[in-house]
Amino acid sequence: MNKNIVNIISKLVINEKEYLYYPIETMEDGGKVKRLPYSIKVLLEAAIRKYDGSTVTEEHIEKFANWTVKRNQNEEVPFKPARILLHDTTGLPAIVDLAAMRETISHKGGDVSKVNPLIPVDLVVDHSVSVDYHGSPEAMELNEKLNMERNMERFRFLRWAQHAFDNLHVVPPATGIMHQINMEYLSSVVTAKEMDGQTMLYPDSLVGTDSHTTMINGLGIVAWGVGGIEAEAAMLGQPLYFVVPEVLGFKLTGSLPEGVTATDLALTITNMLRKRGVVGKFVEFYGPGVHSMSVADRAAVANMAPEYGATMGFFPVDRETIRYLQLIGRSEEHLNVIETYYKAQGMFMEENSQAPDYPEIVELDLSTVTTSLAGPRRPQDRIGLTNMKRAYHDIVRKPISEGGYGLSDEQLKKEVAVVHENGEKTNIANGSVVLAAITSCTNTSNPTVLMMAGLLAKNAVERGLKNPQFVKSSLTPGSRVVTDYLKESGLLPYLEELGFYIAGYGCATCIGNSGPLPSETSQAIEQHDLTVASILSGNRNFEGRVHPEIKANYLASPPLVVAYALAGTVDIDFAAEPIGIDHQYKPVYLRDIWPSSAEVQKWIADVIRPELFKNRYQEVYEANESWNQIHIPKGQLFEWEASSTYIQQPPFLHDLTEKASPMKDIKKARVLAFLGDSVTTDHLSPSGIITAKSLAGVYLREKGIDPKNFNSYPSRRGNHHVMIRGALANLRIRNKLVPGSEGGVTNYFPSNETLSIYEASSRYKEDGTPLIIIAGKEYGTGSSRDWAAKGVQLLGVKMVIAESFERIHRSNLVGMGVLPLQFANGENAQSLGITGREIFHTAGLSNQIQPGEMIKMKAEREDGTQFAFDVIVRLDNVVDVEYYQNGGIMQKVVRQLMST
Repeated sequence: MNKNIVNIISKLVINEKEYLYYPIETMEDGGKVKRLPYSIKVLLEAAIRKYDGSTVTEEHIEKFANWTVKRNQNEEVPFKPARILLHDTTGLPAIVDLAAMRETISHKGGDVSKVNPLIPVDLVVDHSVSVDYHGSPEAMELNEKLNMERNMERFRFLRWAQHAFDNLHVVPPATGIMHQINMEYLSSVVTAKEMDGQTMLYPDSLVGTDSHTTMINGLGIVAWGVGGIEAEAAMLGQPLYFVVPEVLGFKLTGSLPEGVTATDLALTITNMLRKRGVVGKFVEFYGPGVHSMSVADRAAVANMAPEYGATMGFFPVDRETIRYLQLIGRSEEHLNVIETYYKAQGMFMEENSQAPDYPEIVELDLSTVTTSLAGPRRPQDRIGLTNMKRAYHDIVRKPISEGGYGLSDEQLKKEVAVVHENGEKTNIANGSVVLAAITSCTNTSNPTVLMMAGLLAKNAVERGLKNPQFVKSSLTPGSRVVTDYLKESGLLPYLEELGFYIAGYGCATCIGNSGPLPSETSQAIEQHDLTVASILSGNRNFEGRVHPEIKANYLASPPLVVAYALAGTVDIDFAAEPIGIDHQYKPVYLRDIWPSSAEVQKWIADVIRPELFKNRYQEVYEANESWNQIHIPKGQLFEWEASSTYIQQPPFLHDLTEKASPMKDIKKARVLAFLGDSVTTDHLSPSGIITAKSLAGVYLREKGIDPKNFNSYPSRRGNHHVMIRGALANLRIRNKLVPGSEGGVTNYFPSNETLSIYEASSRYKEDGTPLIIIAGKEYGTGSSRDWAAKGVQLLGVKMVIAESFERIHRSNLVGMGVLPLQFANGENAQSLGITGREIFHTAGLSNQIQPGEMIKMKAEREDGTQFAFDVIVRLDNVVDVEYYQNGGIMQKVVRQLMST
């Protein structure tokens, strides 16, 4: 062992106190460590500190240290984060799995206390609240009350878990969004851990069960999203293995032009990097333009990393980081520790710092960024504001077969009269904005865009403008601090005047919890098959996600959300057409009411101060009285209730054997779903409301649940009976086995019937037939949704063949014992002439399989002819192989715990 590699502990004296740390300079050799990207330096420190000779080896450390001179993209490295971040809809099933592990170990006579988080875990209850009530001062209180009533079973489980598991802290509902709370409260930037009477310093780092965990990269913290099953393994001391990352340097110069927002920048970068292809890479931002950006602006860009495909969008710690921490009320002592430590480690980015040795670099002059939207289906499809009307017309006129909406000129001109509850009559048409939401962690954490929205609302109200009656408007801030500064600024009443009353504190519309549209609007949409629109300041606009009745969904900055709500349509050119008519019957253009950057910054400086943050987070765990009053079951084992429609013991560990069965080939597999490109986790496991006509809705009705209490799919993730019925059941999923169809249907080949995917799956299980999914590029993009893998596993899917996989979803499939296979040699289903009606067999699966090995897939057509093609086994590292051999992560961990 090279003595310079590990166990070299140094001392730092800061504020007259002595600290210990692991200096990465011990690995220095000819400047190679000094030239590392900042994010790689953080991973190097973690590897040195966590070295144990088995899970983290000398070889792993050297892979990080030698990154600038030697990289092999097929080599895996471990990461043990400082902490874990969960939210309720992915965190709850992860905790349910831990409870099920305890149950299994208890039945086998083991020690259940072994199933316990070994590192700090924070769970924020933010994904449950829905915008059922809107447009009134009581909206927030009513929605949060309904949230508590609907989710009492789930919340009771989480309250139990908070007391049953060590190291688990739960932030109650009605507090805010996990990523903003992470920014404002949970993150330390430097962790100080007491060890044997001494204090060890190391970088704060985390993984989170949400794709947008990357938002904290804007604060200089290494973090990314993982599946809940990976998080479970990390909680229990397992390292997270991943392929040695490429790091793309993204050089920013200049500064944003007048009136252009961080949202516009984030959408521009998303579009640029999606085109370039950065899946699986770290993107690290540097250059003079970075220093012109606030941490809030950086966080907006970092937040969108899943949308541009990167593992992280990282902004190193610098002087602006320190300024932000001062703003949110961190002590001067802590700030001194952060700055001193990061400078000692060479991880602090100065304005004159030499750029690391990035193997590839992208550049963007911030002054070239223009006001933008993205849509109507994908966040990477950027549209310049000046091109919005033309882009809308192009997409709605394009035939459905080509991905458009197939509207004629006559349909575009058609208007439908609607009478609202208050007796007011309006006309809605294709392109009408029926939902406008200031929502999401991406933007509601950013004071600049929120104050812009408030000032635009103020200017509009003062000119006498108002929203059309059919626009459902809402504001769901990322933390209560936002409400405090909007109130103190005096701008909140103007937003409320336009219907943007605070509707709750959580993800809400961005996650699909947009609540129902007014009945008269819904009826008009359904009866006349209208292609209406939503406008939201979110990060996802996939089909069927925002609201099942809204086909066209556009992402935009908060001020643009207000603007389109005022216009009431996306079929408008703001440069040439007025947004409305004022008191004096004069046209008002968007430019007339758009606030200046100087005006916005003045309002921010007047109202945002450290006391707002300190006061709000003083009693963050105790502030929700309704939460505090929930009765808590006691004991280390959860008391499962057979009648619960929210929490059921999952079946994944049923019949677990002491040892894993040998890996063998999959024979006579049938295709359950034949899908195209960009299939998202929303397609695979819906995140919106559960409808009465859905199979999940039918199941809930059979259990005596009133449709008004169905809640959303995310809220039901603790009940596999609901979730299996929702698997591949998105209203917009298109299965090529049933041409022209939309929704969760397939062809059951033995009888050639068109059945629901759930029903066909049930029949195939009775037949003993293993199932397969075939897909195109970017399979599994979107949220880090475990149930996108759990659901297909429960349906009986044994393997997925795709042209490419999104990083987290591929890992989730492995974690659930579903084999990810990738077409080789540039081939795909089309080039191979696959119809989906074939019978498939693997050739080459055994316990000797190696990461990334090529095997043969044999297929037999209906006429009896056969053909074969190569596929890559996307078990990317030895740990993936071990998980798959065991049938999944949970099985592997339980077997390991039982043997110790």
